[in-house]
Amino acid sequence: MEGDCLSCMKYLMFVFNFFIFLGGACLLGVGIWVMVDPTGFREIVAANPLLITGAYILLAMGGLLFLLGFLGCCGAVRENKCLLLF
Repeated sequence: MEGDCLSCMKYLMFVFNFFIFLGGACLLGVGIWVMVDPTGFREIVAANPLLITGAYILLAMGGLLFLLGFLGCCGAVRENKCLLLF
């Protein structure tokens, strides 16, 4: 019974970290898209230049969540406490 609970916890941690990984990938993708293709956002950015800072924040947060989600998935699969605590 105890082994089943630990196995379930392992897969739940993997799924949770995978969702964080996907969220980070989405934020990173949107940030890259805004920075690479500004023609769609030219009117919006011209009205408020602080929005370009928002694109950099999207890139930073997306990259951080992407990295943490990846390390969490690796730690959950390998049952590595060091990666899970990071």
